[in-house]
Amino acid sequence: MYTQVFGNYLLNTGMVTTEQLLSAISTQSSARVNLGTLAIHKGYMTASEAERIFILQTHQDKRFGELAVEEGYLTSEQVTELLQSQVPGYVLLGQVLIDQGVVSATQMQNIVTDYCSEFEIDDLEEYEEQSDLVHHLLTDIDSEEEDTKEYINEYLLLLFNNLIRFIGDDFTPLNVIKIPEVPTERCTSQSLDCPAFHVESALNMESATAVEFASRYAQDQFTEFDDYVRASMEDFLNLHNGLFVVNMSNDFSLEVTLDPPVTQDDSLFSLGESTYIFPIMFPFGIVHFICSVHSNE
Repeated sequence: MYTQVFGNYLLNTGMVTTEQLLSAISTQSSARVNLGTLAIHKGYMTASEAERIFILQTHQDKRFGELAVEEGYLTSEQVTELLQSQVPGYVLLGQVLIDQGVVSATQMQNIVTDYCSEFEIDDLEEYEEQSDLVHHLLTDIDSEEEDTKEYINEYLLLLFNNLIRFIGDDFTPLNVIKIPEVPTERCTSQSLDCPAFHVESALNMESATAVEFASRYAQDQFTEFDDYVRASMEDFLNLHNGLFVVNMSNDFSLEVTLDPPVTQDDSLFSLGESTYIFPIMFPFGIVHFICSVHSNE
């Protein structure tokens, strides 16, 4: 989750453009983090110290860790720890942006510091509570909808987790859009209802995006929009909403009913004033997740 929200943070602060972020995300899966980036992330070295070691490596045939120990920046124990540590996804994304010349190492160090400060996170690698990060994306939800905001938070958190599990983690959530009606292209919708609230949800995307989305979900290669692609979209939405129903029963003791998915292609999808679009940017296109939650109490 940290990489996805970090990408949103970079866009909102103007540190990168959409094109630069997409390029970095596309490269991220094949990139490897270097020891210097890990040392900066852990706070063992500054960006300027790491850059000095990189310069020394151009004149000496030695590994980064070996030179860092010789120069007194790291201990042998710290080098071993860094080599054995798990690389957080957002750190790798930052390194790709550095490698592509979008930002410098010093700039990225400052960006990460500001990011951690804004979210009040001391160590993103060990921080497990994701709800606060998702809540940050919901700041535009109207105050009069406070009675349903908790359910929206849970719903969106589950959505991001399901996208990571079934589609891929190479996405960035864009800013939430509030709009009463949405023109659709390839869209499937589904309703949920319980005594506490009513939810209208939908997936909407362009045809080419839908083909790639379905290919990832079905773990097959589709080449055009057809019934198989449509069925994959419906199945993902039904799966996600079904898991949400289970969570509501387990965590809130709420019995939620789920209607079958409905096709909404090439129409004006109208749900009223409390409708929100969560644009989710993948390298293959933008998936628009539409959600409207109304209190029944």
